[in-house]
Amino acid sequence: MTLIKSISGIRGTIGGEAGSSFTPLDIVKFTSAYATLIKNASGPKSRYKVVVGRDARISGEMAESIVCGTLMSCGIDVVNAGLASTPTVEMAVVFEKADGGIILTASHNPKEWNALKLLNSKGEFLNALDGEALLSLIEQGVYGYVDVDKLGIISKKEFTSQHIQAVLSHPLVDTEAIYREGFKVVLDAVNSVGGIIMPALLEALGVNVIKINCEPNGRFPHNPEPLPEHLTELSAAVVKENADLGIAVDPDVDRLALISEDGNTFGEEYTLVAVADYVLSATKGPTVSNLSSTRALRDITEMAGEKHFPSAVGEVNVVAEMKRVGAVIGGEGNGGVIVPDLHYGRDALIGIALFLSHLARERVTMTELKAKYPAYFMSKKRVEIPTTADIDKIFEAIKSIYSNCKIDITDGVKIDFEEEKMWVHLRRSNTEPIVRVYSEALTEQMAEDIAQKIIDQINKTI
Repeated sequence: MTLIKSISGIRGTIGGEAGSSFTPLDIVKFTSAYATLIKNASGPKSRYKVVVGRDARISGEMAESIVCGTLMSCGIDVVNAGLASTPTVEMAVVFEKADGGIILTASHNPKEWNALKLLNSKGEFLNALDGEALLSLIEQGVYGYVDVDKLGIISKKEFTSQHIQAVLSHPLVDTEAIYREGFKVVLDAVNSVGGIIMPALLEALGVNVIKINCEPNGRFPHNPEPLPEHLTELSAAVVKENADLGIAVDPDVDRLALISEDGNTFGEEYTLVAVADYVLSATKGPTVSNLSSTRALRDITEMAGEKHFPSAVGEVNVVAEMKRVGAVIGGEGNGGVIVPDLHYGRDALIGIALFLSHLARERVTMTELKAKYPAYFMSKKRVEIPTTADIDKIFEAIKSIYSNCKIDITDGVKIDFEEEKMWVHLRRSNTEPIVRVYSEALTEQMAEDIAQKIIDQINKTI
């Protein structure tokens, strides 16, 4: 497996059949270039500061040591947050008035993966311009190591409690209503940092928490991506324990998936829908989600008399659009909820706190709440593209076929069949010779059929 380089950092594997791509040398190079980048962004000053945090995966401690030491060698003071969720580190950058942050997490990838995710001084992921500047620095080998008298210093600090307190203090988190309901939940934290922070938050809300896979040892008991097929143990536990709901988070706790009281999935697409419904009931303003997210968010936004805006796929793109339109809530259909008056990052903590507030005020079951929302079904497919094929020409051909439909080319090609309440989104992969084909419709069969029809047309074009 080759090292994957992007504007937001690097991602790769350690060991395995394909060998290591995430090597100590790569970590040093990227961290060194990042140090130069933030010095340039912050301008001349006597001290620079970066917050470093990690999820619980096995390689985390090794990578943390290299990152912290490299930053110090560049004359940067390090605040080591240790085991901390991605949203916690994002907020810690602001708490500390730091110049940036580095999160060591490969998110939902399996245990052999790790990554450096890079933050700016606002605790947000680097934008395209900064990312390109970083890659250029690495290509040029521009690293600014300092003399021994100017080495950075390191300190350790825990930010989990501050993050939890900020969530509890959010004006839309109804702690009294949640306490009143006395919810019983089952939590699956996939043996990562969610096993530290999520029980602490839920217990502070008066929730009875039954923990499974909450030992932060990085040994994931199942595929860590919180998809229905990976949450069978959680679903069974919810039914067995007669719980009100099940909660699943990914290893760095920026995605939130829910299980209803009957053991069925609430649907990761509907995490954002339900939270947005609650936010819009109290706060007026636009919503934002990426082009591959469910139409249900647009529906409930318009029912509230507000406007929904789509963005390109990727958290940094969602955040940019949220800022542009002044959105009150946004996120992605993978269970990523962004609440801007807390911070501009996907955050499972504020997601579950607002969701429980909603559920408590409605005084309904999870199944009854889900029935309130427009029912859509999604299909997620992919089609392999020969390396000799021109994807741009393929997309042009598809656009020509569906020229009578509403087409969005912000990110790939999205075809909207408005009358049928159905859409298809085509996106090229940055790492594989494939095109992703996502579709959504009023029935599962319709979603599958339109996706397959598009795939057949792509293959004919090739």
